[in-house]
Amino acid sequence: MNRIAVHKTSGALALVLTALTILPALAVARNDDLSQVKERELEEVRERISDLKKSMDRGALQRDRVTSELQAAEIVIAEKRQRLRQIEHERDNAARKKADIDARMVETESALVAESEQLARQLRASYMSGRDEKLKLFLNQQDPATLGRMMTYYDYLNAHRIGNIDAVKVHMKELSRLAAEAAEAEAHLTEIAERRYSELGELNDAQEHRRELLAALKRRLSDESREIDRLAAQEKDLARLIAELTSILADYPISSEQPFSEFKGRLTWPVAGTLLHDFGQPRVGDRLKWNGVVLGAPRGREVRSVYHGRIAFADWLAGLGLLVIVDHGEGYMTLYGYNETILKDAGDWVAPGDVIATVGDSGGRPQTGLYFEIRRGTKPLNPGVWVTRRPGS
Repeated sequence: MNRIAVHKTSGALALVLTALTILPALAVARNDDLSQVKERELEEVRERISDLKKSMDRGALQRDRVTSELQAAEIVIAEKRQRLRQIEHERDNAARKKADIDARMVETESALVAESEQLARQLRASYMSGRDEKLKLFLNQQDPATLGRMMTYYDYLNAHRIGNIDAVKVHMKELSRLAAEAAEAEAHLTEIAERRYSELGELNDAQEHRRELLAALKRRLSDESREIDRLAAQEKDLARLIAELTSILADYPISSEQPFSEFKGRLTWPVAGTLLHDFGQPRVGDRLKWNGVVLGAPRGREVRSVYHGRIAFADWLAGLGLLVIVDHGEGYMTLYGYNETILKDAGDWVAPGDVIATVGDSGGRPQTGLYFEIRRGTKPLNPGVWVTRRPGS
């Protein structure tokens, strides 16, 4: 190979190495740009959904002030319960830490007692042999070899005694440190208990206010026709919400390897519970029927998404309380209402089994449970045809 060929080869190699260096940087920059674009899109979706919610709140307020006040009260209750859950989680962690410190203190105290007893035995033995034990040993021995072994043994015992003393000091220092940690952990637990007591008091006040609002609402709706009109208005609001969400999310389609429609009859119920109201059953009189199912379940039980999708709505809606709507693509949506707390935000992606909320009685419900509905567009579908598996199966 001549010099020119070598030069060309070196130049080509340099270009390849430069490209290999630059391309990853360009890929990272491109990914960062895409991430920023997606974040801006997500924020835009949230803003549009927020504007829609504000518009619906204004309409609900004009129609019914008590329902609007109920919304405010139940949102406060949800926030208090969420805060209490966080406090209790913090309390559990602090209690485990305190228990660990206590266990280490017991272990260190046992080690200290053992070292102290061994040191005490050595001191007693030293005392019984007299003060100048090494000198006596030297004067009493006549065989130099035996004397040498005894002196070595004596030095070993002395070193061991010094080690015992050092170990006792270490254990005492560790006990002092653990005692300080235990006092700090105890103070933290006390502070958590005080915060929890305060939150419980505020929660009780909020629940009492909710009970007063529900009593006022019940008095106003004592006539069945008024109740039917209210439920019809709420159903109309929900249909409007679904239609508006479909329009907003049309610009952000969901793609999935296996479409939602292919899982008909193979989905898992979002919560383990007892069927209280079934799809198509009369609701009030003969004019209104249930568009979904109501599953009776204890307060706080986890509510899980039935399939892949994106949170389209996570807020309070008259009639359904704290409501989560998941968009699954193809026009399919699942609705989860009456929740105690919502654990996802609009725009969040979820997978089957992801916890999205907890069971409650929001929306003015007399008992805890979950409202579950499946829609394609604005048309409700029978969940019993789509969901057949029990949770945990």
